[in-house]
This record gives sequence, structure tokens and C-alpha cells, in this order.
Amino acid sequence: MTDELIGAALAAREQAYAPYSRFQVGAALRCEGVVYQGCNVENAAYPQGNCAEAGAIAAMVLGGGRHIDEIVIVGGGEAPCTPCGGCRQRLREFAAIDLPIRIVNPQGALLLETTLGALLPWSFGPDHLA
Repeated sequence: MTDELIGAALAAREQAYAPYSRFQVGAALRCEGVVYQGCNVENAAYPQGNCAEAGAIAAMVLGGGRHIDEIVIVGGGEAPCTPCGGCRQRLREFAAIDLPIRIVNPQGALLLETTLGALLPWSFGPDHLA
């Protein structure tokens, strides 16, 4: 594994707080050459948890970033851990529909390579409000 973004997503997954589901997720995105990471954080009041993608986006915004160039997401097992619907819309807020999205397994092997447009067709984004 030589890809910096995959390594960052795997490291983020190791920090996930998932005592209830035991399903750890990590995400790493690149914005203007800077890598930002996020992990899922569960809560006993289940709807109050945070997704890994949302955490990475929050870190990016805190760091002054406003445009996602690419993202890697890692969950558990061999099935691709694609972003939930809410995170797809969060990604759309800061990325174009051709955003490269790679989903890897816990060993860093590629499971799925797609785009935001494929995961969120006919999306509504900031450009609709211009």
C-alpha cells in the first residue's frame, strides 16, 4: 500500500468510536493537496452519531478548505462501505459530481472506484442556488 489517502483512511478507521455496532469506518479526503481524516463516532442515543465522511469534511472546513478533490472510505468486511445518503449530499456541497470516490477494505485493497455522480444522480448542489 503506497497511496497516502488510503493509508490515512485506514489510520482514521483505527480511531473510530463504535462500541455499539463495532463497525469502524474511516475516511480521508484531499483538498488542495492537504489530507483531512475522519472516523465514525457513535453515541448511545443512536441518531446522534457522526459518519467518518462528515468528520473529514468538518476537519477540512476547519482547516479552511472548501473543495474536495478526492476521497477514500474504508469500512469493515469485503462489501464496499459507500457513503450514506446524508454524506453523499455533504460531499456534493463541497465537490463536483465527478468527484473520485474509492472504497477499500480494511487491508487497503480497492473494492469500488466510482464518482459522486454515480452515487448521487441528479443531485442538487450549491450551483443550483447561484
